[in-house]
Amino acid sequence: MTSNVIGVLLEDKALSLEELARACAVEPDWVVQRVQTGVLLHDGLPPGQLTAWRFTSLDLVRARRLREIESVFDANADLAALVVDLSEEVARLRRRLHVLGAD
Repeated sequence: MTSNVIGVLLEDKALSLEELARACAVEPDWVVQRVQTGVLLHDGLPPGQLTAWRFTSLDLVRARRLREIESVFDANADLAALVVDLSEEVARLRRRLHVLGAD
């Protein structure tokens, strides 16, 4: 039986590689591949220090979105990362417009 980690992650609490993989219902290797290609944990550590990687709630949200796009649309990792990047940019621009009162 697989258990998923669901809930609110506080910014001062970070997930390990294994915890992030479990929260996303993927194998740790899936996370490692996304870190090595630069689509997760942009400030990551060298690959030899996997046990030292720590993931924030923002990393968790991004990883879940990547996995969902890859799964639902049968997209490769690069395409999923592009879709997530673009959707994050659209959200950022919408917030900016809202702050400027232009919505």
